[in-house]
Amino acid sequence: MSDLPRKAVTRTAKLAALPLGFAGRATWGLGKRIVGESAELVGRELQQRTADQMFKVLGELKGGAMKFGQALSVFESALPEEVAGPYRAALTKLQEAAPPMPTRTVHAVLAERLGEDWRELFVEFDDKPSAAASIGQVHRAVWQDGRAVAVKVQYPGAGEALLSDLTQLSRFARLLGPLVPGMDIKPLITELKDRVSEELDYGLEAQAQHAHAEEFADDPDVVVPDVVHQCDQVLVTEWIDGIPLSEIIADGTEEQRDRAGQLLARFLFSGPARTGLLHADPHPGNFRLLPGGPDDEEEWRLGVLDFGTVDRLPGGLPTPIGESLRMTLDSDAEGVYELLRREGFVKESIELDPDAVLDYLLPIIEPAEVDAFAFSRGWMRSQAARVADPRSPAYQLGKQLNLPPAYLLIHRVTLSTIGVLCQLGATVRLREELEEWLPGFVPEEEAPQESAAEA
Repeated sequence: MSDLPRKAVTRTAKLAALPLGFAGRATWGLGKRIVGESAELVGRELQQRTADQMFKVLGELKGGAMKFGQALSVFESALPEEVAGPYRAALTKLQEAAPPMPTRTVHAVLAERLGEDWRELFVEFDDKPSAAASIGQVHRAVWQDGRAVAVKVQYPGAGEALLSDLTQLSRFARLLGPLVPGMDIKPLITELKDRVSEELDYGLEAQAQHAHAEEFADDPDVVVPDVVHQCDQVLVTEWIDGIPLSEIIADGTEEQRDRAGQLLARFLFSGPARTGLLHADPHPGNFRLLPGGPDDEEEWRLGVLDFGTVDRLPGGLPTPIGESLRMTLDSDAEGVYELLRREGFVKESIELDPDAVLDYLLPIIEPAEVDAFAFSRGWMRSQAARVADPRSPAYQLGKQLNLPPAYLLIHRVTLSTIGVLCQLGATVRLREELEEWLPGFVPEEEAPQESAAEA
């Protein structure tokens, strides 16, 4: 296996072949239609072939290409089942694995960053990676004090590869759009590019992970491995075992799916409130289901990995999110509309019907209306179809809404988490988490009364 393809010419050629391949398959599809096969059947097969090639190339390249593939993978549940089914396995592979970096390269990075005597820091070091992702891979080892640790080693040239890939991908973002109905691909790529320097900085990642590890140290539901050692291009953290969420999605029991979904929602909303940070990479490869809680051996806990991308929210999630959600549930069309205008979701130059905005929002927030909501691929597909169909009023209204920069990452993380919940098919008490953790969701005047009642 060769090193991470670093030469711009090599990587660009591979990525440039994608739209050429798309065009070739479109010609093939036209030929199939001419000989009498239905447009619908040909369209499905075309989409499957396109996805097969795209995810194969993205996985091989790692870097920004794979980062983009991982970001896309959580929206798999929005695709029609007959299209999603054939390449769901390819998406899962992107979430959990990529071609490994050669052993000699790993050793060279460790020698350069930890010193020529780096092996003395470890009692054991497994040369075979346990996981490989977009900018680095993880090796299991035993630290000098006897603790099992995960050693994350960054690919040489990862920064250049990330930027090169994402720049190239943005050039044909329009061609990738049909793979995920209802999602605008270009802003996703732009946002990933904006986060490159932060994700490459293992010092920032170590700070974010340690802050979470401290806050959740005694938590009965969430486990965050603490940082053991960090330097440029190398991050050593405590090791945690557990079942990858991708395996729960594929083969988990109903109990495991529901528990994983509940804890994922809890972590999404409680993390910013407790740490001032939002874990911003919620694809299934970054989560584990761990058996055995502190008080119940039969309970499951959620293990959380990879804090390379976070959103810094010192006051927790913005209060207007909770306020607008509550007002939408109360059918306060005027109140929601005014808040959206104030926050920049509706630009000053645009006038919309408040009732139409309310009608647009209500189906999206359905999970918050009930005590427990059964997330499913079917529900996700219905939402995607509603906002992606040019004939739909929701599509026309959605085109006129604006997403302020301060909300970009929060929006993507929330959508991604919902995508994972739908992949899990989990029944989640979402409203319970919102009431506990989302600022503005419970009116201020109600909070003291609740506290008094509890006392």
